[in-house]
Amino acid sequence: MLRVGIIGTGGIYRYAHLEGWKAAEADGVQVVAVCDANAELARAAEQDFPGASVYTDYKELIARDDIDIVSITTPNKFHSIIAIDALKQGKHVFCEKPDAINPEEAQKMADIASESGKVLMVMRNNRFTAAAQHVKQLMEQGFFGELYAGRCGWVRTRGIPGRGGWFTTKELSGGGPLIDLGVHMIDLAMWLNDNPVPTTVSGSTYRKFADRPDADGQVPSGTFDVEDMAMGFIRFTNGAALQIEFSWASNVEREQKFIEWRGTEAGFSIINDELTLYVERDGQVVAEKPELPQGGQPQHVQNIIHFIKCVKGEQSPTITPEDGVHMIQILDAIYRSSQQGSEIKL
Repeated sequence: MLRVGIIGTGGIYRYAHLEGWKAAEADGVQVVAVCDANAELARAAEQDFPGASVYTDYKELIARDDIDIVSITTPNKFHSIIAIDALKQGKHVFCEKPDAINPEEAQKMADIASESGKVLMVMRNNRFTAAAQHVKQLMEQGFFGELYAGRCGWVRTRGIPGRGGWFTTKELSGGGPLIDLGVHMIDLAMWLNDNPVPTTVSGSTYRKFADRPDADGQVPSGTFDVEDMAMGFIRFTNGAALQIEFSWASNVEREQKFIEWRGTEAGFSIINDELTLYVERDGQVVAEKPELPQGGQPQHVQNIIHFIKCVKGEQSPTITPEDGVHMIQILDAIYRSSQQGSEIKL
């Protein structure tokens, strides 16, 4: 039996993690403790796992000798702080993205995970979609040849989360849609190209909708000191280049998340989780939509189950702390590039 303590029981816990920990019970996992600085949220989570102990101080939870795994679903600022403390206490750690809000903290997480010998994994649920899994298999078979030019993004028409709260407060979130949405699609793009190492980054960020009134004509109160749009360009050691675009609010036709790579033998796009392959047939490029398996476990659940199997030694981690270090380096460099107006070398 693996015993789990959950730290942070707000929206992302309920939306993306709860179902995974429920599903993990079939793999010999038991949630024995829940914690949130908001006592009401902590008590509500206890109803999800009757008999679990309730805490408002995470340090009391991680001090328990009978807890093997700590799951972190707090505001971004506290991800690395809690993860490092938990690893030092000998716990395996599963954490909501982003890994940290700066590269130094991400590197500390990776270093301490290595020293502790414990599994540290950060949520990368988009790797577990049917489309992504199919492309990964084709990539490993050499179907695409060399993937050399790509684009990825997640663009919303109007979708600013928690306006005036921690999402739009840089001290707590680390940034806006770049760190919120960018982690997902940049990670997926890199993973589907065999995780190349970034070398240079250039970017621009914008804050254009922070002071716009809502539908009721009122400008929400609270802090909004992060970007609402970011664009950029990343070069990698393998010669590939990736364009990126992320926004919480834009005057565009529709919301869309997308990834595209062009290869020497074939290319692909995944737009709102729909996969299209671009292949040459009789001298012409044609679009093909492969049949993908339907149903199965949701992607967040699959990610948590993969983590559990890694803790048990049944699988090797496909999401590593080093992936997280490279990711946060990229995001930090885009913010710095925007401030300086120049390219950043990593």
